[in-house]
Amino acid sequence: MKIDDVQQLSAWLAATDIDLLELRGPGEHLCLRRDGARVEIVPGDALEDGPEQTAVATAASLGVFLHGHPLRGETLASPGTPARAGQVLGLLQIGALLLPVTAPAQGIVQAMLVAQGVTVGYGTPLVELRLL
Repeated sequence: MKIDDVQQLSAWLAATDIDLLELRGPGEHLCLRRDGARVEIVPGDALEDGPEQTAVATAASLGVFLHGHPLRGETLASPGTPARAGQVLGLLQIGALLLPVTAPAQGIVQAMLVAQGVTVGYGTPLVELRLL
């Protein structure tokens, strides 16, 4: 990143109410902190990595949680697979009805929180995602 780019980003940051701007790219990492009208570069080691951001897909109703369609052998999502917001991660079976359990945000599937075929109630956490 060129110094002119950093100066332009600093000027833009000073005109906002954003307190911290962090940019990462291949081989580059830049953190700018706004303190009033002053903008300073923050050394990379001065920032602690915050807790990992996660989201959880929950049951929209009482039903039986299925990892995949009952007529197909494969699971819809497994730990380590990427998921986009709205992607079907599992199914909630209510009698003959199959309701999709969708990803609330883009992320990586961390864990299937409920085993295949377990009866769950409304709001039960089913799938955990690590947000991207």
